[in-house]
Amino acid sequence: MKHEVDLKNNILRTDLAVELVKTTPTRQIDDIKITNITLNEQEAKQINKKKGNYTTIEFEDVTDHTNAEKLWNIFAEELQKLLKLENIKDDDMCLIIGLGNEKSTPDSLGPLVVSKTLVTNYIYLYGTLEEGFRRVCAISPGVMGETGIETSDLLNSIVKTVKPNFVITIDALAASSVERVNKTIQMTDSGINPGSGVGNKRKEISKEILGIPTIAIGIPTVVDAASIVSDTINYLYDHFAYQTANINNPAAKLTANVNYLKLSKKFKINQEEKQKILGMVGTLSEDETKELIYEILNPIGYNLMVTPKEEDFVISKLAEVIAKGLNIALHKKITQTK
Repeated sequence: MKHEVDLKNNILRTDLAVELVKTTPTRQIDDIKITNITLNEQEAKQINKKKGNYTTIEFEDVTDHTNAEKLWNIFAEELQKLLKLENIKDDDMCLIIGLGNEKSTPDSLGPLVVSKTLVTNYIYLYGTLEEGFRRVCAISPGVMGETGIETSDLLNSIVKTVKPNFVITIDALAASSVERVNKTIQMTDSGINPGSGVGNKRKEISKEILGIPTIAIGIPTVVDAASIVSDTINYLYDHFAYQTANINNPAAKLTANVNYLKLSKKFKINQEEKQKILGMVGTLSEDETKELIYEILNPIGYNLMVTPKEEDFVISKLAEVIAKGLNIALHKKITQTK
């Protein structure tokens, strides 16, 4: 599949490949969208990513049990496909790594997943595992600010000692759109650079570094202020378009709250109307508006990273989805579960 690389998004803080290339979902199951992207060397270099396979799953309310159940089964299915691409066998040993800081709520996804994952390697050490279960061990190595050790170096030592056949890392990510926060799962066989989304440059964790297949799984839990402001301007246009289109509609006047995200494709305003609303700013394209806001906030240190107020509750639900999906994908004995 060919993708159009959007170079202008390079200024944005995002870990999501799907935000840096213009593509359409591969398939959709109810309100869950799955997008598969394969980046070659040239495409990856243009967006400052590594070449490889990237799978993105977009979803809505994860706090609803029915939605969560559907999501973790789809996630497990997509992960199994990625394992096959990496030629991972059913009896290969897996090391799960929960990256992040458990003391910081939006960064605690990795440690939370590890605490909810089925670990079996200790059973193997004292006997044999029941057929249908693979050897799985897990660790939350903490962050460099606590340990003083590069996480990549620490994991390299663990891999050499424990000798797993492949690694799965779990980490919280950053997005460049508020619509994707807590509503997107990305998995890739290209590895990960911990902290890259929030501007912390750490050594990568990848197949090249660890010497074994390394799959990175993450969910964006934060977004920067520049993206929020830019998105708000677009929502302002949607609001104006909706109000204009329904100015003589009595039913619309009875509706106090309208979800403009679901209506944005139906109601649009032209460039002249945008200019009337915001003057010179209204003449800018979406990419130009993002660049302008970034140029304003970043030099003065106000391009803050923001997380939703309900993150404490949602992060636990997200960790449950990832953990249950991992258990299904890694152990044949565990089928789709409730």
